[in-house]
Amino acid sequence: MSARAARERPSRPFPRPIAAAGLVPAAAAALVLLLGSPLTEPRGAAPRPGPASTTAAPLPAARPVRVDIAALGVSAPLVDLTLDSRGKLGVPDPAERNLAGWYRDGVTPGSPGTAVVVAHVDTPTGPAAFAGLDTLRPGATVDVRRADGTVAAFRLYAVEEFEKSDFPSARVYGPAKDAELRLLTCGGSYDPEAGGYQSNVVAFARLIAVHPPDPGLPGKNDSHDS
Repeated sequence: MSARAARERPSRPFPRPIAAAGLVPAAAAALVLLLGSPLTEPRGAAPRPGPASTTAAPLPAARPVRVDIAALGVSAPLVDLTLDSRGKLGVPDPAERNLAGWYRDGVTPGSPGTAVVVAHVDTPTGPAAFAGLDTLRPGATVDVRRADGTVAAFRLYAVEEFEKSDFPSARVYGPAKDAELRLLTCGGSYDPEAGGYQSNVVAFARLIAVHPPDPGLPGKNDSHDS
């Protein structure tokens, strides 16, 4: 049995859509957090810094096309996500298990600031792209392939689970001087009567290197393959 298969959970309907705040102050004030928790923390609050580590110079903006997490065996195309009329961020198609999305009106991964990437933990047909995100440990790496041909390599410095009713939005989405990345999905207990998953898993990472693309990997500059 593969490590990915071993993480499979019983099939269950995915709860209400994920919503995440990108770091555009005007937009952040109107956003609703994951599963509808209101954004109530001060927008100016800074996120808790991670431990010191080697960082790379931030990159110019370029659209991300794929996220790779070697420790989970994940290589998922990235789709653009925008806010709807209710101020909620759209989500990747729940019918596509291997799919992630990024907030295109926020920071692009690898650029200065905090970029946000979200994916489902599971779908009605089984585990999705971020199944197992809660098993990652500091030091794990995340590669984001970009349309300009660069690969932004991030290293995790924290993976935490927060109750949706007490989500630290300023810490997760707060501004950053360097290039930071947040990976978000649902987690914790699953209670369909209470609206689904009761927590969110957040992986905190920072840019550590920039690599040329690997031509042997799929989706080098194409976000539509899977």
